[in-house]
Amino acid sequence: MHKLMLLQILIGFSVLATAIPKPENEPKSRVINKEPSEEDHFVNSQHNPAYDHEAFLGEEAKTFDQLTPEESTRRLGIIVDKIDKDKDSYVTGEELKDWILHTQRRYIRDNVNRQWKSHNPEEKEKLPWTEYMAMVYGDMDEHEVENHEKSKDNSFSYIAMFKKDRRRWTAADVDADDALTKKEFASFLHAEEAAHMKDVVVLETMEDIDKDGDGKISLSEYIGDMYEGTEGEEEPEWVKNEKEQFSMYRDKNSDGFLDFEEVKTWIIPADFDHAEAESRHLIFEADTDADQKLTKEEILEKYDIFVGSQATDFGEALARHDEF
Repeated sequence: MHKLMLLQILIGFSVLATAIPKPENEPKSRVINKEPSEEDHFVNSQHNPAYDHEAFLGEEAKTFDQLTPEESTRRLGIIVDKIDKDKDSYVTGEELKDWILHTQRRYIRDNVNRQWKSHNPEEKEKLPWTEYMAMVYGDMDEHEVENHEKSKDNSFSYIAMFKKDRRRWTAADVDADDALTKKEFASFLHAEEAAHMKDVVVLETMEDIDKDGDGKISLSEYIGDMYEGTEGEEEPEWVKNEKEQFSMYRDKNSDGFLDFEEVKTWIIPADFDHAEAESRHLIFEADTDADQKLTKEEILEKYDIFVGSQATDFGEALARHDEF
């Protein structure tokens, strides 16, 4: 998926948060099944609350600075009542996990509906590649693209973006008719949600990091994707930790490089449940009496963990009456 489309259809994999500025040179998370948040959970080994805000709120987390803490706390209380499905005055880990999953699925559903309508205004059963290509790339000639040599900065070249889109489209096109149904279009937009699209995401990740184009990721490329130090600057501790992670855990065959399968294990961890992990983390942060569940008071007391120190606009979550 090219950079333009990342800005248009994803928060890419979710929302582009601006509530809490990221420190410079922080490590980038490459795990793909962590929607709805694009934020890294830990920045330079320090907990990053923006990750929790987005996982909990989804797209509404984009407007933190529009409300006072008092108003955000009031609105959070309304959302807590929605999360507490059995109305026993406690939010359990399972209820919190269900809410996080609901937020993620709602974003994906709404995003697909919005993009489908935008690219297929006539609401035809299928969207042909030629129509999508014309809408996104104008009069670019596909045959010229196929014969074009890679640019030095391939990851940011317009032609490289086109090629990535074309490959992703083909992978999403299950019946191979070069036109996508709405379900196939959803896989095109949110490849991380479709099992048959995972290899495409791995390839995109490798191409993004593999600067010398040798089909594998060296330690310098791995670190360079996350950190660009200046000459004479002391290496941060988290960079040293990442180098250890590379050597001890990511590079499983110890050949000094990450191949396709090693990258896949890295960015698509087996049996990792993002929603459950985030639910357990939030309970750990807010559960003052250590009973493994949260009262409304405990959540409101730690409202900054859930909605940000300057709050957020919960308008969509409050306005919706859909069940989850």
